[in-house]
Amino acid sequence: MSKKYNVFGIGNALVDIVTEVDDQFLIDHNIEKGLMTLVDEEHQTRVTKEIDMNNGNMKCGGSAANSIIAAAQFGGSSYYSCKVANDELGDFYRKDLKANGVHSNLDHQELESGITGKCLVMTTEDASRTMNTFLGITSNYSRSEISEEALKDSQYLYIEGYLVTSDNGQDAMKHAKKLAEENGVKTALTFSDPSMVKYFKEPMQSVVGASVDLLFCNEEEAMLYTGKDTLQEAREALKRDAKRFVITLGKNGAMIYDGDTFIDIEPYKVNAIDTNGAGDMFAGAFLYGITNGRSFADAGKLASLASSKVVTQFGPRLEWHQAQDILHHLQRN
Repeated sequence: MSKKYNVFGIGNALVDIVTEVDDQFLIDHNIEKGLMTLVDEEHQTRVTKEIDMNNGNMKCGGSAANSIIAAAQFGGSSYYSCKVANDELGDFYRKDLKANGVHSNLDHQELESGITGKCLVMTTEDASRTMNTFLGITSNYSRSEISEEALKDSQYLYIEGYLVTSDNGQDAMKHAKKLAEENGVKTALTFSDPSMVKYFKEPMQSVVGASVDLLFCNEEEAMLYTGKDTLQEAREALKRDAKRFVITLGKNGAMIYDGDTFIDIEPYKVNAIDTNGAGDMFAGAFLYGITNGRSFADAGKLASLASSKVVTQFGPRLEWHQAQDILHHLQRN
């Protein structure tokens, strides 16, 4: 029996504000380069005021949201479980999600008063991305935002690692994973950011539990999580916690373990100007691929090409026509 949704995602709902800054700006505002840092509203407001927002670009986002939207852009069916406030940005978020072909709990849930979360994405000239995130109401994300009916009618549950920072987020992750396991839905999880593994290793391990069906991480996250010093050791250790996994390697492509063998995914050489969203795009394209008849190797090729395209422009995702162009390109070759 076919499922209604290819992927059901859970994660933070953040309005992404993407902008360019220089290294001195980060130094002046005591912002740690290359990482996602949680900040309070006062800090974010102060920093935002000093940025030329004419160069900014607003989109509904959050790590898992970007992946879910990517899967939809390639032609997949997606559902996103999230939390926004009954404010202007919350309304923007709901409409933008819908415009991108993604179903969500926001379509039928009454929104609470509060402040919708925002993520200031600062890109420097070397294509490095630094994020300051004010979670707002999404910090209260809980199991009550999860539509059990939609989750049960999905091929994959996709869990965003950023949720591990709160007790209610951890509970939602475990609750969703348990529901998935009880209803024959496969579970995929992304570590999201090295800081999530570095500072929340124990709760992340408790969420992963005995195993997940598919894990997404980068090289640094793989070594931090396993405590190993080399990628070779880390990938062997990951087999204990994930039946299958993807380790993205930046400009060197990716390494996929399909449950039996390791598959090397070649990179597409491009001039990267903004690495923001590359991992999210890889995960979304890969999930689309494996839920729509592609092998792990072919899905990896699609994901590699898609993520190479997204780093050549500002912002964490592609336009619809770009996603379709990528599919056509692979069909021709």
